[in-house]
Amino acid sequence: MQNKKERLVAAIENGTVIDHIHAEKTFMVANLLGLLGQKTIVTIGNNYASNKVGKKGIIKVENKFFTDEEISRLSVVAPNVVLNIIKDYEVVEKKTVETPDELRGIVKCNNPKCITNNEPMRTVFHVVDKSHGVLKCHYCDMEQEIDKVELV
Repeated sequence: MQNKKERLVAAIENGTVIDHIHAEKTFMVANLLGLLGQKTIVTIGNNYASNKVGKKGIIKVENKFFTDEEISRLSVVAPNVVLNIIKDYEVVEKKTVETPDELRGIVKCNNPKCITNNEPMRTVFHVVDKSHGVLKCHYCDMEQEIDKVELV
């Protein structure tokens, strides 16, 4: 008889495990990071019980370590998720994803008159309130909520 606490999904030798994703954001995170087009093994689990977020998702990506830019993009959709860096089947590092002080070329300005919507240039946003997720456009000073932005 199998142990009931046994893992339902095989461990990965090397790669990244994204944990504590709010369940409703799991597939958004997978799409955002382009995981569905990966050639390596990607395991997506959803609606697991979690004391931290209620229902959570978890994504395991074999042989993939995310860049700072990818982590910044992730912070817009799913702040406070935990990245577990795996090497030789062991967690060698845990990082909680936090929204950086500045977002460059990641989100679109909601102001149709903003220069970033009318000229070919990268957007720049300053995160003015991390706890409430408020961003301010560097060019037009318009504030917007992080959960209502459109990714570039």
